[in-house]
Amino acid sequence: MTQLDPTLQMLKELTDANGIPGNERAPREVMRKYIEPFADEIVTDNLGSLIAKKVGEENGPKIMVAGHLDEIGFMVTQIDDKGFLKFQTVGGWWEQVMLAQRVTVTTRKGEEIIGVIGSKPPHIIPADARKKSVDVKDMFIDIGASSKEEAMKWGVLPGDMVTPYFEFNVMKNKKHLLAKAWDNRIGCAIAIDVLRALKDEQHPNIVYGVGNVQEEVGLRGAKTSTFKIQPDIGFSVDVGVAGDTPGITPKESTSKMGAGPQIVIYDASMVAHTGLRNFVLEIAEENNIPYQFESLAGGGTDAGSIHLTANGVPALAIGVATRYIHSHAGILSRDDYENTVKLIVEIIKKLDRETVDRIIRD
Repeated sequence: MTQLDPTLQMLKELTDANGIPGNERAPREVMRKYIEPFADEIVTDNLGSLIAKKVGEENGPKIMVAGHLDEIGFMVTQIDDKGFLKFQTVGGWWEQVMLAQRVTVTTRKGEEIIGVIGSKPPHIIPADARKKSVDVKDMFIDIGASSKEEAMKWGVLPGDMVTPYFEFNVMKNKKHLLAKAWDNRIGCAIAIDVLRALKDEQHPNIVYGVGNVQEEVGLRGAKTSTFKIQPDIGFSVDVGVAGDTPGITPKESTSKMGAGPQIVIYDASMVAHTGLRNFVLEIAEENNIPYQFESLAGGGTDAGSIHLTANGVPALAIGVATRYIHSHAGILSRDDYENTVKLIVEIIKKLDRETVDRIIRD
């Protein structure tokens, strides 16, 4: 691998860390390391979401910028007599992308054991069966154990976390970055870099850079972290579908990598707040920051929980178009990442109490 600059090194550490819902310790510690130099205070809520506070003006509006720490993965549910592991998905998977993929099993003592999701050779599969995807309940993980006793001797137990085995890479096109867990370590990186960019900026707000837990299983961590913060404005920064690969039609997605942050106007968890959406578009246009619209009939982001907290929080989801999300590996554009940071920084610099009040009225 070529030498990584500081931003790429941060992205590598964030994405290489393993952390499914309920097991976010490793990515949380990476995020803490990188955001701490720019925060006045760092706390966690009782579910484990990380909240970094940066005060511009003590009595200013509270602005929440949230990624989520967890990634989709699996959990060991049983160990059979021959040492094979049964598992369940944690987060949304399509069975067709799972077979024959390498995984990491993390024991409760933190040891990492490499395995593979087993698959039948095509030689013994009837022709009609080859056309069908295998049900998750019929899959297993092979860690090379010869018995249940040996697997347990290695420290493997039901409840252990299983994550895709994949390493961060810069592609031949240096703007294209390949990694697991972009969903949603890129949002955590954006929260870090927003606080970094605001370090020496004057602005009349209190900014919270947040790494939420358990987004992939129902936007859960955002409920508790938002309740703790009580923000005036909330932004969820997440990945979105990139519709620029073969097989995806314009009806499914018109988003493209490199075309700017996605302004999510609708998904299954939230209708974008009109006043906040219009304000964000104004800021993007004033600063010549490219953007694109996205709407999804299914799925949601932490903004879905943020906007329902207390008596309501004007919220917006901003996405980074990413190929192959909810699989072992995704690709996104560094340009989109940097433009999303720039957009949110400019938004925060223009927000104040009067502007927030106007947004709420709109």
